[in-house]
Amino acid sequence: MVVTCISFGINGIDGYRVDVEASSRAGLPAFDLVGLPDAAVKESKDRVRSALSNCGFKLPSAHFIFNLAPADIKKEGPIYDLPITVNLLRLAGYIRSDLSDCAFIGELSLSGELRGVNGVLPMVITAREEGVKRIFVPYQNANEAAVVEGIDVFPLKSINQLKTFLDGEEEIKPAVPVKKTDLSQAEFLPDFSQVKGQFEAKRAMEIAAAGGHNILLIGPPGSGKSMLAKRVPSILPDMTFDEMIETTKIHSISGTLHGEGLITTRPFRAPHHTVTPVGLGGGGSGTIRPGEVSLAHHGVLFLDELPEFTRTSLEVLRQPIEDGTITISRSAQNCTYPCSIMVIAAMNPCPCGYFGDPKHQCTCSESKIRRYLNRVSGPLLDRFDIHVEVPPVEFEELRATEKSESSKSIKQRVDKAREIQRVRFEGSETTCNAKINADQFQKYCVIDKEAEHTLKSAFEALGFTARAYDRVLKVARTIADLDGAEVIQSHHVLEAIQYRSLDRKYWSAN
Repeated sequence: MVVTCISFGINGIDGYRVDVEASSRAGLPAFDLVGLPDAAVKESKDRVRSALSNCGFKLPSAHFIFNLAPADIKKEGPIYDLPITVNLLRLAGYIRSDLSDCAFIGELSLSGELRGVNGVLPMVITAREEGVKRIFVPYQNANEAAVVEGIDVFPLKSINQLKTFLDGEEEIKPAVPVKKTDLSQAEFLPDFSQVKGQFEAKRAMEIAAAGGHNILLIGPPGSGKSMLAKRVPSILPDMTFDEMIETTKIHSISGTLHGEGLITTRPFRAPHHTVTPVGLGGGGSGTIRPGEVSLAHHGVLFLDELPEFTRTSLEVLRQPIEDGTITISRSAQNCTYPCSIMVIAAMNPCPCGYFGDPKHQCTCSESKIRRYLNRVSGPLLDRFDIHVEVPPVEFEELRATEKSESSKSIKQRVDKAREIQRVRFEGSETTCNAKINADQFQKYCVIDKEAEHTLKSAFEALGFTARAYDRVLKVARTIADLDGAEVIQSHHVLEAIQYRSLDRKYWSAN
């Protein structure tokens, strides 16, 4: 006798169907698993047998064979405990219901209770696409699974609960999406109104948010670099539903949802400078997992103390920043994760932090400063569209009673500029000015004669690279959008150049 039930696996950020087949035959008691199972899947037989025994189920003395199809894809994790258990109960005659439209995902404890697993959301999405009508998941994963419409999600706490439900003795209501409370009332949200002074830096942050540009903040300790960075999500455009789903899928796979449902606010990830290249980019010796660069997808990746990161870790960022994806290759598996991010980096101008500070004397030698700054490679520096100095805040500014402009009012201007870009790039894969490709560059970055003369003079005087030239024009395009101007004018270019001159000031020795 052969029985089959449907389950799913994860490849990258997408799910794929796995048919769990089971057969029994007379012979010595045995339990075989085939279909490229990893160690966690192979251990399922011990968890399942213990769980069934502790729940009062008795299995016949037989040779059981389980096949996880397709057999040429490696199966990972304990997610197949539940479908294996269901097939055993069917072979033993405990379950006689028609399960052709059902799917099962879940890890078992030795007592028969279900435990939450990673990657439920992309698997439920694939289940709906495969025509599955009902899917059974651990109750810990119900919130994330419930956001998928068109499929009934049943949260389970134990094997016994599943058995009584299928027998019609107990009702389990399908999970419904959890509506989040108003975040402004539920928790503290950093706001730009709390930032004293730093008008130039706040203007640069607004431009960066309006065009999706990467920005580098340079200033002494205590000048407010981290404070500014943490407030950027409050002025970014609201997430679309597709962005919410894609972001939640990545966090579901990495196991960072912690029972939450749909992610509705843009992620803000701030890894410590001791993070490894794998921690930043993703990977792992066993199962491939997303790194910080992917967990920040559709949000902000903040790198504080940029030169303190190892060079190998920073170089991981170069390709993802450009392409918006990162591909991790291993001998048996390749995974591509999306990472469309806005990168904000902060650093001191020298090891002691006070180079150029009018009130503190720098104690660093010229060679020491050069070595410190050279930790950031030129190609990586070129990938920051905006460089801005963040000077110390004056006492008068700190004591000022007048409130700074709020994030809400800044966000209105950002949203207006982003709407201009949405209409401009409609029908293409480009989402903002920072992502303008080579084909679109000449069409959308149109400058007048005076602006062209200004740009040429700056290019020759400052020795811009071709990439820096592109960055200046893209930032100028965003400044023009904030002004509501169709053609980039000279003052737009001048302001954009102002945000590129710092690399010549500090990195002239590179």
